[in-house]
Amino acid sequence: MTSVNITTTENTVTVNEGDTTVVTVATQGPQGPSFASSGTTMNDDSRVDGSVVFFDQSSGMFKADATTTKLTLVNGGNF
Repeated sequence: MTSVNITTTENTVTVNEGDTTVVTVATQGPQGPSFASSGTTMNDDSRVDGSVVFFDQSSGMFKADATTTKLTLVNGGNF
């Protein structure tokens, strides 16, 4: 079996051989849906074990940080 690696973008693949040939062509597609239907991003750079995801209006993104955790909600959190 012969393997060919193509590194340029082309829209046409032509294979000319005398014998029956199986050609598999794969292209990289979208990486799945965005995090939120609105396209909002998430910042979890400061996450810790037990972080709770919340929306921060001032930055316009979802966050998970060390300040808002399941422990702060249970032990005296305001909600």
